[in-house]
Amino acid sequence: MTPLAYDPADPAVRRNPFPLYARLQDDDPVHWSPALKAWVLTRYDDVRQMLLTDAMSPDRLRPFYAQLQGERRDTLAEVMRYMSLWMVFRDPPEHTRLRRLVGTVFNLKALEALDGPVTRVVDHLLDQLPTGVPVDWAQQVAAPLPAYVIMDMLAIPYSAFPELKEASDELRAFIGGARADGDRYATARRGAERLAGFFRELIAQRRATPGEDFVSRMIAARDDEGRLSEDELIATCMLVLFAGHETTTHLLGNAVHALLDHPDQLQRLRDDPALITSAVEEFLRYDGPSNALARVVKVEHRIDGKTLRVGDRVFGFANAANRDPRAFTDPQGLDLGRTPNRHLTFGFGTHFCMGAPLARLEGQRCIGRLVERFVSIGRAPGEPDWVDALAMRGVFTLPVIVN
Repeated sequence: MTPLAYDPADPAVRRNPFPLYARLQDDDPVHWSPALKAWVLTRYDDVRQMLLTDAMSPDRLRPFYAQLQGERRDTLAEVMRYMSLWMVFRDPPEHTRLRRLVGTVFNLKALEALDGPVTRVVDHLLDQLPTGVPVDWAQQVAAPLPAYVIMDMLAIPYSAFPELKEASDELRAFIGGARADGDRYATARRGAERLAGFFRELIAQRRATPGEDFVSRMIAARDDEGRLSEDELIATCMLVLFAGHETTTHLLGNAVHALLDHPDQLQRLRDDPALITSAVEEFLRYDGPSNALARVVKVEHRIDGKTLRVGDRVFGFANAANRDPRAFTDPQGLDLGRTPNRHLTFGFGTHFCMGAPLARLEGQRCIGRLVERFVSIGRAPGEPDWVDALAMRGVFTLPVIVN
């Protein structure tokens, strides 16, 4: 048997990492990955504890940037200017302040009000799907749908989608890429500069002419400690756009891929449309868009006999934890009626994803309407192409035929 070694750049691992995750859970649950120069956690309890403990920090960008020198440091300066302000990379009290301010705008009531707009976007995109011929579900529906929803929230015209999508993809090279090299740093800088420039201009427009959109409301948001700074506003807009469409895009793509692999579950959903709520939770568990969550060790401690030292990077693999037989019955199976379903795809604890209600809503409306509107959904010629990423998991292309 080949030695255990996790390498996200391996095409076989990219296509199907789950057999390796299972081996790691059994034989090396706290695995040192030479490829990542980081610890890899794969068991449910270990990943959950990683997300809860104060011994680890989500602030992994600033320590990484601090040890860079020369050209690479200069290349990433603009990326760090904004990404270091993303609340997902901040510890309390900075995280608490940012989340409280953004939460006055990005709250459950506001997200629930998007049900109608989300359904209209879903129907518009499904109307465009030709029947009886191959189409790319990932590119024609899964990618634009969450982006259009976010653009509606920010009151940005759909015509800006190609530019913003391209810049977001460039930024992904740094955030979730499977490799780290100079070319990717330069690409990420270009993406950060483009997004920051776009949102800086948009914020100036909304300051001059406020509306009811999320940007205008974030500008107006304040608490006892003040308002979001200009750079914090730009950074938050970048985060909402990036996180709001990247993860949901992969949820929608992975969900259809899973249904095509499990025609019995597809038929089950046809027979019982009310299953859609639990079905989306199962899609999130079975092959979720958030593959790995990252932390940096703040306090030396041991997990399963391994010593994690201050400064060590740690990746908690949600997609591995979500198939841990110690936490789930028949974890490798797709069960659209699974209950309970305490998956870790949206994180856990203080940093639980603020956008989870919106992602769930988009998943429920999109997959529900797809199954309702088309009598058959099948694979078209060609293999799915998986995104080359570590933090995220999703299909870049997914050929299907609907009728």
